[in-house]
Amino acid sequence: MTSSNRASNLAERSRQAVWHPCTQMKVHEHFPPRAIVAAEGPWLIDDQGHRILDAVSSWWVNLFGHNFGPIREAITDQLGKLDHIMLAGLTHPPVVELSERLAGLTGLGHAFYASDGASATEIALKMSAHSWRNRGRAQKNQFIGLQGGYHGETAGALSVTDIPLFREAYAPLLRLSATLPSPDPRHAAPGVSAQAHLQSTIDALAAYLAEHHEHTAALILEPLVQGAAGMAMYAPEYLLAVRRLCDQYQVHWIADEIAVGFGRTGTMFAHQQAVLPDGSHVKPDFICLSKGLTGGVMPLSAVLTTDDVYAAFWDDSVVHGFLHSHSYTGNPLACRAALAVLDTFAARDEQGQDVLERNRVAAARFTAMTAPLSQHPRVKATRHVGMIWAWDVDTSEPTFASRYHRAAMAAGLLLRPIGSTLYVMPPYVLSEADQCFLAEGMLRVLDQVLAEIDALPDSSAPAAPVVPVP
Repeated sequence: MTSSNRASNLAERSRQAVWHPCTQMKVHEHFPPRAIVAAEGPWLIDDQGHRILDAVSSWWVNLFGHNFGPIREAITDQLGKLDHIMLAGLTHPPVVELSERLAGLTGLGHAFYASDGASATEIALKMSAHSWRNRGRAQKNQFIGLQGGYHGETAGALSVTDIPLFREAYAPLLRLSATLPSPDPRHAAPGVSAQAHLQSTIDALAAYLAEHHEHTAALILEPLVQGAAGMAMYAPEYLLAVRRLCDQYQVHWIADEIAVGFGRTGTMFAHQQAVLPDGSHVKPDFICLSKGLTGGVMPLSAVLTTDDVYAAFWDDSVVHGFLHSHSYTGNPLACRAALAVLDTFAARDEQGQDVLERNRVAAARFTAMTAPLSQHPRVKATRHVGMIWAWDVDTSEPTFASRYHRAAMAAGLLLRPIGSTLYVMPPYVLSEADQCFLAEGMLRVLDQVLAEIDALPDSSAPAAPVVPVP
């Protein structure tokens, strides 16, 4: 078999051998997975040579484009020195430097590493409950999540996740958390202002903690943007209230910055937009990081916490230690990739701008380019923060997301709507021409898909298997 024939058969081989994530595999009988064989910058290249713009950063992980030189070179250099060692009883330069630099950026330290965001969630939940137990308050072992919150799909992470599609099938296996109202203004009752809705959610949190704080270990939330809830965005004032109430009732605050960290919301970390009267920003008790941590190149996650939490485990007794481990904890190659990401954020270009400053310019330009989409008669709500944009489309057709995804792929765009919400979270390296291609393509595909849906004889009957698209 020639290399060309092997490449053209990749989709079928994958369908037979690979169980794809978040996918009803039966759909691939009719819609085979696209075989990607190379990538450069924001562009993916399939086995037929077609170019596809990666407008969702390959599930929100890719920051600086694919095959980014500084990350590639850092990994290559590290590979010639040390590929991997166990981190129990041993250490190495990249993990030490990365931990020091993350502490400097966040004000939290004692970095504990894993390989993915869900594992980071598990670690933070376990650390919180275990720290209270070590301090003689073992009854503080319950958690709070927010309506529409998403924190991963392992058992512990699903327990604090409020996405029915992911959680209901495994409910018997879960120790479900309390779910409190989201400050997302789209949930406001008719006639209720966004500010009034925000205050009502703060009041609900205060009331819950007043009654249940003795049994509550931590509140976990995604700062500013709830991704899987359809890019639900809310005001930083909620985080100010969270910090105040968690302090008042002695409850930990876990900031899940897995998707929103590393510049996605316009600041290095999303929680930093909650500014106190003295000009400083709030600080969580835990920060979970992953995705952009390595620029989307290597699997890595980290949990950072306070000196106080760390001190709760400092003891001669083994059972007072944090009893958790992963084989690839603190992998040197992944840590070098993360260090290259931090170096890139710290660098300035010939105009003296850093990544975040360049992103602000690019975001303003793209927002202007997408004005026709925002003004579309079938778009109900538009929102934007940093390098994330979302549009709610006026359709109740259950196949909208899968139809739009397939039509966008045919148009050279990787886009995966969440329900009836179209969103983009692109790499930070789109040129003006790339942005124009994306903005015009999204609008064109929307008109095409809505025309298809409007022509359906019975819009309540799906015309094709539906791909669950987070």
